[in-house]
Amino acid sequence: MINVSHPFGQIQSVFILDLLTFYMHSAFVLMNADLGKELQIVNEIKKIPHVKEAYPVYGVYDVLMVIESDSMESLRETITNHVRKLDGIKSTLTMIIVKDQ
Repeated sequence: MINVSHPFGQIQSVFILDLLTFYMHSAFVLMNADLGKELQIVNEIKKIPHVKEAYPVYGVYDVLMVIESDSMESLRETITNHVRKLDGIKSTLTMIIVKDQ
């Protein structure tokens, strides 16, 4: 948050940041990994542009990633050409976050 001397500056800054975030495209990506490759995959995923968070998880899936981009095309390209091609990824499930409701 940006603090400025104008009495409404802080409110205006929050509004602008929320609008920028609203127009970003985001997704959760769940991944199945080869046994023992989970931490290696998480470390590699964190280096990919647009990836906001990545975690090893227990359950049906092995890795959870949060990705954000300014376009759906960029989001798709990152998942298809960078994430899914990592060594040790067996499958992915992508859930696009709906923000307009």
